[in-house]
Amino acid sequence: MLRLALEIIALFLTLSGLGYYLLCLWSVRSFRRPAAAGKGLAAHFSPPVSILKPMRGLDPEAYENLRSHCQQDYPHYEIIFGVADANDPAVPVIERLIRDFPERTIRLVVCPKKLGSNSKVSKLIQMLPLAQHEFLVVNDSDIRVPPDYLRRVMAPLATPRVGMVTCPYRAVPGRTLGSRLEAIGISTEFHAGVLVARKLEGIHFGLGATLAFSRKALDAIGGFEPLADYLADDFILGQRIAAAGLRVVLSDCVVDNYLPNYSLGGFLRHQLRWGRTTRHSRPRGYAGLVVTFALPWAVLAVIAWRGTFWVWGLLGVALLLRLWVALAVGLGVVGDRRALRDLWLVPLRDLIGLLVWVGSYTGSRVAWRGEEFILESGKLRSA
Repeated sequence: MLRLALEIIALFLTLSGLGYYLLCLWSVRSFRRPAAAGKGLAAHFSPPVSILKPMRGLDPEAYENLRSHCQQDYPHYEIIFGVADANDPAVPVIERLIRDFPERTIRLVVCPKKLGSNSKVSKLIQMLPLAQHEFLVVNDSDIRVPPDYLRRVMAPLATPRVGMVTCPYRAVPGRTLGSRLEAIGISTEFHAGVLVARKLEGIHFGLGATLAFSRKALDAIGGFEPLADYLADDFILGQRIAAAGLRVVLSDCVVDNYLPNYSLGGFLRHQLRWGRTTRHSRPRGYAGLVVTFALPWAVLAVIAWRGTFWVWGLLGVALLLRLWVALAVGLGVVGDRRALRDLWLVPLRDLIGLLVWVGSYTGSRVAWRGEEFILESGKLRSA
């Protein structure tokens, strides 16, 4: 009886996963269709923008990443950097930018107050009063953007019912295996899920690589203050803007995310933190991820059915569809050429992803920026 149950469960999860892969491919096909309309709007909508960049420490390629924000083909914008400590290692890099780009409005703000468990949001609360413009862009410190970035992310905001624009991103890994596993997961797994969500229910969340919105949209959700204790502040910001009746749009502008040289342990800890954060932020959607691991489930089916001929065929179909999805999303959507080089890592990454999914249900403790926290309904509490 136990063996029969295992056979049925493994077969059901494998077939469900194959259906998910087909849904991913369908979602990819529809993603770029609205792009032409967005590009047309870009030529006519370019309001002044305040870019808010909370900083803590130095990310890989820090100067070049920040420099890309100073080279925008955009008529009028300012950049406000915020640090909690005047001795932060990012300060000399920011000061160099100010010297190198005297024609740009760039300011460095020290934000000493701790206004919640999330230090990033705490800085944003203190930076916002210094922003001069109606439209705001918040993005992570480890991204590099193309010269037309602001034009493309601002274009959808010309439509009054659009409350936020967020961007996909391709990961640029370091030299380590952990970093490459992180990158291939972002390009071929994470964004596949984002596109499926967009197709089925629309985007009701934000991605930290870019959050572009107006003050009016921010005021509609009570400002940054309600987010001060959430770990997934980008997700919650988009979720609340969507709940306020405004649309969240996924831009066709892809930015680069430069990853550190994760050790395998560091990679696993980062994945576990992400998994537990997502589980608390979107519990039902996260539970549904169980059907997205068709490849590991197909391996289990081969074991459960003791290598029956047709089950091997099912495993072959699962492998081919998974690699198709990886290329369609990794190359076709986020333009990650490294995805082709590291395609062989996809089965290993999927197995790790399943183990992390299981592990995320074993506790609520997370490590973030050198501190230990307990997650309670998505909020951070000191451990």
